[in-house]
Amino acid sequence: MSHIDVVVTPSYLPERSDPAKSQYAFAYHISIENHGDDTAQLLNRRWVITDGNAHVKEVEGPGVVGEQPIISPGETYQYTSGVTLDTKVGTMEGSYQMISESDELFDVPIPAFLLSVPGAVH
Repeated sequence: MSHIDVVVTPSYLPERSDPAKSQYAFAYHISIENHGDDTAQLLNRRWVITDGNAHVKEVEGPGVVGEQPIISPGETYQYTSGVTLDTKVGTMEGSYQMISESDELFDVPIPAFLLSVPGAVH
């Protein structure tokens, strides 16, 4: 049932980072686009965050940024969130658990995306 597309735009936040303390802050802007024929609600999120030292942290919970948005056909839901890594480079990937109007649960994969301080990856 998944006619849901997820587009991620990450960015480095130098003003919220402290390289001397190995703290690198990133924002990621997400667009969730419903290209299907059914309304869908985002119930839960799951993230796998991997830093440059291959340390993995999993984050799961209800909704995104305190919401469980309902996305009608042709609509896009957008939000921005953030993460802090101990390294200049890392990745995030995951999935959203959603439910259709007909009560069908389905997962929408979020492909891996790169978090990188400018100039850290060539």
